[in-house]
Amino acid sequence: MTSCCYLLLPQGFATGDCTRDAQAIGIFIDDGHRVGLSQSFAKNMGLYGQRVGCFSLVCEDKQEAARVESQMKAIARPMYSNPPLHGALLVSEILRNDDLKQQWYQEVAVMANRIKDMRSLLRKSLEDLGSSHSWQHVTDQIGMFCYSGMTPEMVDTLAEKYSIYMTRNGRISMAGVNTRNVARLAEAMHDVTQ
Repeated sequence: MTSCCYLLLPQGFATGDCTRDAQAIGIFIDDGHRVGLSQSFAKNMGLYGQRVGCFSLVCEDKQEAARVESQMKAIARPMYSNPPLHGALLVSEILRNDDLKQQWYQEVAVMANRIKDMRSLLRKSLEDLGSSHSWQHVTDQIGMFCYSGMTPEMVDTLAEKYSIYMTRNGRISMAGVNTRNVARLAEAMHDVTQ
């Protein structure tokens, strides 16, 4: 039996389907692997300040689970003692209530599809501006963030000249791109990448 760790963050933003995004975990478990899973609900439930998430471990039996839980408590206790409860209670209520859970699934799909649409619109806008670069990677990537391929110097110019900010590795938060600002973003990106 082998072990594996998996980071699921944020569930639902890859495909728009929370169940599909978690499919790999089920396959690992069904194949007999002992899985360690770290999940965040900060982004996909809009609980940024709460930093709500969970860490799950698949154990062989109840005795192993008790030993593992004891060790996890020993690790967590000196780090944060008592984590915030408000966000965790919200997530728990949503995941335990079938109606709320289905509504959340639908809302995550709407968010994921909006991000996909903004990726397509950004790429099209850059291409329509006559960019000599291929922007296919913008639509090939999935999820909330887009690695633009821009250099740190290009990112600095975006900030200085256009007041557009992103991490210096060129990572764009696609959740912040919308129909009102995508043209301006594309024009600025086109300018700094010429």
